Amino acid sequence: MTGAERFEAFVAAHEDAVYSTAVRLLGRPADAEDIAQAVFVKAWERFAMLDGNPAAGGWLRTVATNLCLNELTRHRRRWRLFSEMTAADDGRDGAPAFEDTVAAPEAPVDVTLAGAERHRALEAAVHALPDAQRVPLVLFHFEQVSYQDIAARLGVSLGKVKTDIHRARLALRAVLGDDDGAR
Repeated sequence: MTGAERFEAFVAAHEDAVYSTAVRLLGRPADAEDIAQAVFVKAWERFAMLDGNPAAGGWLRTVATNLCLNELTRHRRRWRLFSEMTAADDGRDGAPAFEDTVAAPEAPVDVTLAGAERHRALEAAVHALPDAQRVPLVLFHFEQVSYQDIAARLGVSLGKVKTDIHRARLALRAVLGDDDGAR
């Protein structure tokens, strides 16, 4: 197998993870495609290091996340302080159950379809969130980045990260209903 064929197989193995990371962070499929392409250009430049490396998927997702954050920083509007909202995080874990939104493959067809519909509704609701809420929420729930690391990456306070994630969860609950938005 030639180097180009190995790289093509590498891209095929990782393209869905890279694209889904980018689209969740950016909320715009066209921009996510551009980011995914840039990620694989960087991967091509370092393919000798990545070929056969079990950490390659994590490296690709990190590069995608960083490129998305750079894109958002360049083009985002100023983050609003949400001073009109007075509700503070009450310490409850009101996180939406992102990982449990699609039913297991052995589930009955009607349950599987309902789970798929719920998953589509969740994805649409996440994409509709403002950048200031969507980005920390996606980094925390989909990329498993800690609050402290999110604050450092975004250059904001830890309190702002927690507040934005809390408000994103509240917004998702409002859109999806309490049953779909609570863990």
